[in-house]
Amino acid sequence: MIRRILLLLLAILLLPSSLSATDTVTSSTVSSTVSSSSNTVSTSSGNTVVDKTPSTASSPSVVVNNSDVCVTGVSGAMQTSVFGLSGGTTIRDKNCERLKLARSLYGMGLKVAGVSLLCQDKRVFDAMWAAGTPCPYEGKIGNEAKAAWLKNPSLAPDGTKIKVDAVKAAELKEQEELEKEEEKEEKNPDDEDTTP
Repeated sequence: MIRRILLLLLAILLLPSSLSATDTVTSSTVSSTVSSSSNTVSTSSGNTVVDKTPSTASSPSVVVNNSDVCVTGVSGAMQTSVFGLSGGTTIRDKNCERLKLARSLYGMGLKVAGVSLLCQDKRVFDAMWAAGTPCPYEGKIGNEAKAAWLKNPSLAPDGTKIKVDAVKAAELKEQEELEKEEEKEEKNPDDEDTTP
């Protein structure tokens, strides 16, 4: 289906120039007036150009009237000499939604739930960790939450410092284990049996 649409668009764009919608007509008029009694001479000339261009594809207006909705309207248009196309859509802002939901939870007295929702953003998680007030962990707060996050850093949001450090530590540990295995193999090479 998409292939057919693309072929149709290509065929329209490659139509001969005789089907072009531009038509220019030029005409000239010269008039002269001479009056002998008042010695007046007037001369005028004019050109008229008629240009029939195709109408322009206008972008539709995407209006978001409610300020409590976290969406933004986007539209665009494209016009060729024969064919025009326009369209519009909305884009969902997930960060805006997170802020509004956290504000609502906090307003209902669910402060830990509101902070937990904000902690899904790696920037908030790292800021809370750096401030010494780690994000809640399954209902635990304060030092209990910190101990739980250190025990399970893989559950932290992607890109947070605690998760990146845990991945680096795991890679170093794996590297050390590989080096130990290589040293062990060098010290104890496999003995070949030479018994008959």
